[in-house]
Amino acid sequence: MIVPVILCGGSGSRLWPLSREAYPKQFLDLTQSGQSMLQMTVSRLQTLAQIASPLVICNQDHRFLVAEQLHRIGIDSAGILLEPVARNTAPAVALAAFAALDDDPDAVLLVLPADHRIDNVSAFHQGVESALAAAEADYLVTFGIVPLAPETGYGYIERGESLDLSKSNLSEPNSSAFEIKRFIEKPNKEKAEQYLADECFTWNSGMFLFRASRFLAELKQYAPTIYAACEQAHKQAYRDLDFIRIDKQAFTNCPSDSIDYAVMEKTQAGAMVPLDAGWSDVGSWSAIWDISQKDSAGNVAVGDTLLQETSNSVVYSDSRLVATLGIDDAVVIETADAVLVTNKNQVQNVKSLVTSLKLQSRDESATHKVVYRPWGSYESICASDRFQVKKIVVNPGQKLSLQMHHHRAEHWIVVKGTAEVTCEDKVFTLKEDQSTYIPLGHRHRLANPGKITLELIEVQSGSYLGEDDIVRFDDDYGR
Repeated sequence: MIVPVILCGGSGSRLWPLSREAYPKQFLDLTQSGQSMLQMTVSRLQTLAQIASPLVICNQDHRFLVAEQLHRIGIDSAGILLEPVARNTAPAVALAAFAALDDDPDAVLLVLPADHRIDNVSAFHQGVESALAAAEADYLVTFGIVPLAPETGYGYIERGESLDLSKSNLSEPNSSAFEIKRFIEKPNKEKAEQYLADECFTWNSGMFLFRASRFLAELKQYAPTIYAACEQAHKQAYRDLDFIRIDKQAFTNCPSDSIDYAVMEKTQAGAMVPLDAGWSDVGSWSAIWDISQKDSAGNVAVGDTLLQETSNSVVYSDSRLVATLGIDDAVVIETADAVLVTNKNQVQNVKSLVTSLKLQSRDESATHKVVYRPWGSYESICASDRFQVKKIVVNPGQKLSLQMHHHRAEHWIVVKGTAEVTCEDKVFTLKEDQSTYIPLGHRHRLANPGKITLELIEVQSGSYLGEDDIVRFDDDYGR
């Protein structure tokens, strides 16, 4: 069986301010398809032959986002592996390989980033079938994207001779796999134009297909420290519902490295299958422009927008009217708390803005005004030194932790639905237009016992209003 391994880490900082650390691009509907990038990645696998339930790898903060998004499209995962710290793709895939081998000693892993777009699903499936023949012959296969432009933002692969797969275990081996001559770092424009004119060069997609056991054998040979740390972290992992919690201490000791550097550039068993399937890594606002439907002036406009004398631009409105006049090749992205304005040829540098925001300890680098939690969400409406107003949304049947605050009191006003409130030893119900007061230092809990979404306004007052002023006594989500 083919076990999909969905790499769901990363912050997508080049797509700021829409993509942020707490809610990055893999969870967003960037293509206006009605599905997030993660959901699209999983959905395109469902008609693939010999496909098993996916293993998804993400950081702990995103675990409930992953679970909820898979649930919405009716997908049961084989497990959601929680990385306690980020260690790049080689350790992440090693963890998935160990997990897959627990269930199937012959498992073949199809490693896919969660944030890629593929338009031609049929061609993608054909590419996987071609790669399977090489994987069954114990090759480590990567997919090379047939280039459409002299792209300087991607690495490249130069292919060698066609592989002879006549001894493959498959009844009809496919010979469209090639030796890998070399991997090439992101080139300058002149080199990229040369590669575009030579059919031996493809973009490096970051997608792979190989036997789990073969990958681990090569990892053990070429990156033994990574292998040993991941083996130990896997042995000490444990299941928590759909989640596989990786041992933090063992995994923290693991070096950080990509599959390419740790294994693919060193192994003698590497192979490449060309893929021409309408692929995009959706890695920047210019990539969004490339793949999106445009108006007669070449504009991509989303949301409440008014464009005049504007051409070849991306204009995105999230919360208010955005009007442009007399611009070309521009990117204008509006969210409730931040606006990005740049030229399309500068979009690869957007991540430098995010770095600057982090250095200034600005919340806009990591979170949106709406912050999602496993029980629902909250949105900051108004804030000052001594008070803050939030809108709290609690999904049906969910509840917040039993908690208390050292520095703030809270007023709750229900505006929709029914709330079950715990305050010290009292438990009572609030309906629409009813309110309550939670004094500083009192244990309290908010729950939604109803069948519709609970919405309330929370007014916080006190000397400190940070989210870290929470002492939890009981929590359904293991925080």
